[in-house]
Amino acid sequence: MNEVPRGRLKVYLGAAPGVGKTYRMLDEARRRAGRGADVVVAFAECHGRPRTAAMLDGLEVVPPARCAHRGGEFEELDLAAVLDRRPEVAVVDDLAHGNVPGGGRNAKRWQDVEALLAAGTDVITAVDVQHLESLKDVVEKITGVPQHETVPDEVVRRAPQVELVDIPPEGLRRRMAHGNICAPERIDAALANYFRPGNLTALRQLALLWLADRVDEALNTYRAEHAIGGVWETRERVVVALTGGPEGDTIVRRAARIAARSAGGDLLAVHVTRSDGLSAGASHASLARQRRLVEGFEGHDQQRQRDHDQPGALLELGRGDDDGQDRSALHALECSWAEWDPGVPLVRLSSERRALGGPIAAYVRDVMASEPAARVTVLIPETEPERLWQRLLQNQRGAVVAHAVRKETDAVICRLRFRLF
Repeated sequence: MNEVPRGRLKVYLGAAPGVGKTYRMLDEARRRAGRGADVVVAFAECHGRPRTAAMLDGLEVVPPARCAHRGGEFEELDLAAVLDRRPEVAVVDDLAHGNVPGGGRNAKRWQDVEALLAAGTDVITAVDVQHLESLKDVVEKITGVPQHETVPDEVVRRAPQVELVDIPPEGLRRRMAHGNICAPERIDAALANYFRPGNLTALRQLALLWLADRVDEALNTYRAEHAIGGVWETRERVVVALTGGPEGDTIVRRAARIAARSAGGDLLAVHVTRSDGLSAGASHASLARQRRLVEGFEGHDQQRQRDHDQPGALLELGRGDDDGQDRSALHALECSWAEWDPGVPLVRLSSERRALGGPIAAYVRDVMASEPAARVTVLIPETEPERLWQRLLQNQRGAVVAHAVRKETDAVICRLRFRLF
């Protein structure tokens, strides 16, 4: 018997509740059905919103299973019915939902989705960023609301397609005020608590940061699978060609603004000279002033020597050298560590994909295996800026490491916060 090809997963990731995940999901289902695909709605949570419920018109809906629990009756995804139906595409809302105990074969809806994928059915699903397991603690600190239903990050990361559903905080608050998200009697409380502008802005930033990490992982995986050894820069690198002309100051300032809009963006300035040391039309005074301007914007200035291929010199600089930058940073760290001399060895861990949590968790696991009688404690230093929203958004590396170590080992984790104010 031929093995059934695994289905493909598409996830609509919401920056916050009410941004329109279910609507977008059902809209895609209608478009696929219109193109002739065999689509069913396995489960959709419309939350009493008329516009969302109207999107079900014309779509085949698999009736939900009714489950009794603690004197109440609940509707759950009827996994057996969907598997028997064998559609090409199934719409399954609320990926992080926990099923009613005894209501089905799985405890979590994401496990139901895994069963559909294994059966060869493509699945379109939706989840909010606050339900990702690695962000659970951070979201609770932002909103003050504990998240009891979560989905493992890896389930979402494995999806070939993850699409962010986003709306500016004020737009979402207007949608809430107009009664398009929850019942009228709950609007004021929601706007004053969970849907405060600061909360929504922080959740939005979390979603963007999480997706940015996923994009980096996808690029590194693609490079590894296709044996691509060249450098692919995923951060902004703005290269300015300096000629010493009067237009240079304006161009440098413009490039600095572009680099500032990108997290970790680099501003690089280059002046290409001939091998005989001559620079046609260049004013040395202007070049010196423009280089000082670049340094004032925390940029880098270089001089390249090319007789004929000036564009090639610029491309060479723009591509950069990941390995060279890594070696330089490592050397600087090793020198600083040796100068500090805390009496603790500095261990270098390699990671082909620039992962953070996995290599550290593997190292901790090896240490525990070599000393089975010892209790291992992992100290994770974190900076704590003055403003609350900065603390929540800047401490993600510590959360990633803590989550990975906690998942892979039983080591004691201690997160040490150092205040910057």
